[in-house]
Amino acid sequence: MNTDFDVIVIGSGMSGGWAAKEFCEKGFKTLVIERGKDVKHIKDYPTAWKNPWDFEYKGYLPKATTNKNPVVSRCYAFNEATEHFFVKDNEHPYKQVKPFDWIRGYQVGGKSLMWARQVQRWSKNEFISSSRDKYSIPWPIGYDDLSSWYSRVESFIGVAGNKDGLEEAPDGEFLKPWEMNAVEKYIQKKIKENFKDRTPVISRTAHLTEMKDQFIEQGRTQCQARTLCERGCPLGGYFSSTSSTLPWAEKTGNLTLLTDSIVEKIIYDEKLGKAKGVQIINRLSKKAQTISAKCIFVNAATINTNLVLLNSTSKRFPNGLGNDNGLLGRYISFHNYRGKVNAKFDGFENSYYSGRRPASIMMPTFRNRNSQDMDFKGGYMVFYTASRDNWWRETNQWKSSQYGNEFINNVSKPGPWSIYMMMQGENIPIYSNHVKLGKEKDNHGIPIIEISVDYTKNDELMIKDFLNEGKKMLQRAGCKDINPYDTKQAPGLDIHEVGGARMGDDPDKSILNKWNQMHLCQNVFVADGACMTTSGTKNPSLTFMAITARAANFAAEQLNNNKI
Repeated sequence: MNTDFDVIVIGSGMSGGWAAKEFCEKGFKTLVIERGKDVKHIKDYPTAWKNPWDFEYKGYLPKATTNKNPVVSRCYAFNEATEHFFVKDNEHPYKQVKPFDWIRGYQVGGKSLMWARQVQRWSKNEFISSSRDKYSIPWPIGYDDLSSWYSRVESFIGVAGNKDGLEEAPDGEFLKPWEMNAVEKYIQKKIKENFKDRTPVISRTAHLTEMKDQFIEQGRTQCQARTLCERGCPLGGYFSSTSSTLPWAEKTGNLTLLTDSIVEKIIYDEKLGKAKGVQIINRLSKKAQTISAKCIFVNAATINTNLVLLNSTSKRFPNGLGNDNGLLGRYISFHNYRGKVNAKFDGFENSYYSGRRPASIMMPTFRNRNSQDMDFKGGYMVFYTASRDNWWRETNQWKSSQYGNEFINNVSKPGPWSIYMMMQGENIPIYSNHVKLGKEKDNHGIPIIEISVDYTKNDELMIKDFLNEGKKMLQRAGCKDINPYDTKQAPGLDIHEVGGARMGDDPDKSILNKWNQMHLCQNVFVADGACMTTSGTKNPSLTFMAITARAANFAAEQLNNNKI
């Protein structure tokens, strides 16, 4: 293999795939390094077409597996059909100084194979509220800086959504939206009637609800509403870097993909005053190798990106690459998912729905929108769904006493309606929420990351507000048996951790500039979640991709002009 490239991209997931696409399209010889196994679209989705009865444990996991993997077993998407895409607890150990459930996917495509596929543009307020309400440094970019890049990403990946005209959820380049069911529409109507500051709408998802030429050219086809997405979609019905950006980059002839290769460190050249390449360790053989490049993009996912940067020490940077201010690994934040509400709903017995829609109902934040008006900082989104008990209720993991015609008749009838509501709250970045290198090393000789991240009083106040407001909204909508509760789950299960190498205009308070370029090593860029200054209230993946596309195009200009 060639060991000299124009660009190295560390990570093949959501943002890494976009970096590869942008550079390869512009003619740069690009190496994408993935620490996990190769996964080819369609070919390597072993469970994609399986029925429940085709699995040894009917889709569930045996106790031996869950006992051995208590962290990853808490993830909603981890089951017998998907376990091959998730990192098991002993495969890459880490130290929990405070409880943190670190969910990972080490393969080509990363977590883009198993993500929840919710895509919302950040609002203008989300970029300014942190400085306005004084809970973080100012973002060096705003909505207007990303708007065209959001459009670029949406048009390529395919986003189902409705143009709702909401300030807090800007419209984008949408395919036809998914449909609410009758009860969801009724609850929407009642919330809008009773709460003038709240507007539930159908969520925006990265699914192809209709076909266009650019999707056909990618080799993808329409979503069939199977909601088996975490197995890998052989139809390409949802976006993953495996089905979309990486094959697109490969078609240019400029992509080299290196799998089973762990980036140990970025190598800094003291004489040149910039990075000259990376040192990798083969995951299987444990052999080390050095690879050179003019430009390096770090897209390894938030915590692993921080790990790579912290471990990239040199005489110039003894505490990690670009870390003169000591802030690398600091200000880690996430999304607060602890608040939930369950309820029941009478009526609409003659209404049902078709398929397994991969979308819920979303309500953009109605707290602290234009100024801080609560006893907590930041905001929270609300999601809800309405569904009817289906045939699974009678199986109850094979405990049903019914059989024959009685069983058939009962499972053929839909059960009562139930409501599920949840919060997605902004976690305020604080200095003490951090990751750092531990003294122990893994079996490749790389330091084990230590994670010390926790909730604050601000999170507790936000949870309390959501539980009160969630109950109130469902009461006004006519629901019954309303049960608000706090899951008390550890950070991490949101799988939305961000920060550690945050963007900012001031090099004394940030690691990256407004182009995702390291202040102190200008041919290294960080464009995944690690770059985020705050977590916002929205699902972060669309913003990761838009930021990466913007940063890659800037870096390409710099390369062409020999400025890096």
